[in-house]
Amino acid sequence: MIFPHPFHADDDGLLAYGGDLSPSTLLAAYSWGIFPWYSQPPILWWFTHPRCILRPSKVKVSKSMRSYFNQKRFKTTTDTCFEQVINECSRVKRKNQETTWISEDMINAYIELHHMGHAHSIEVWEEDLLVGGLYGIAIGNIFFGESMFSTASNASKFGLITLCRFLEEKEFLLIDCQQETDHIMSLGAEIIPKEEFLHTLKKNMEISVDTSSWKWK
Repeated sequence: MIFPHPFHADDDGLLAYGGDLSPSTLLAAYSWGIFPWYSQPPILWWFTHPRCILRPSKVKVSKSMRSYFNQKRFKTTTDTCFEQVINECSRVKRKNQETTWISEDMINAYIELHHMGHAHSIEVWEEDLLVGGLYGIAIGNIFFGESMFSTASNASKFGLITLCRFLEEKEFLLIDCQQETDHIMSLGAEIIPKEEFLHTLKKNMEISVDTSSWKWK
């Protein structure tokens, strides 16, 4: 599928519709900051702008969250149960949405990307119970965040902060948050113009893609 230029997106971010969720289509889309978001066919493709991003080195860790880390309240892993994480994310009820946008087709598509080494999950555990997590796509030095879930207080924040520390070590430039939320802004996210975001994406295309499985040190 050939996408229109991202700047052709309307004020809400809608850029195109149709196509498929094949790995090649999804990777081409994400490389340009385009992502699928729909509840029923046809597939809707979005380039939201201005863009909400989080720089790993600038993540804000509140005093209360620091205590979670000092007490080692949770354990985190990555790429150990991607399918469980995305399925848990699909069950999260979103404000003003009657149905989930993470359909069975979406789940299968991202699982395939995970098997190819492009999609990654972060899992948050309380003893042996999975209480939070998130997943997204890594291309070059950008992590395109997709969704997160939490069944224990601050579990998703714990996972995202841990991810930021990991990505900073790997010299990632940013996490694409797609849309502004109070939750993500409280962690240090910022809004950048679409011109700056697209420039970063173009530079990112020059970086080789690492498809190895992620493991914490």
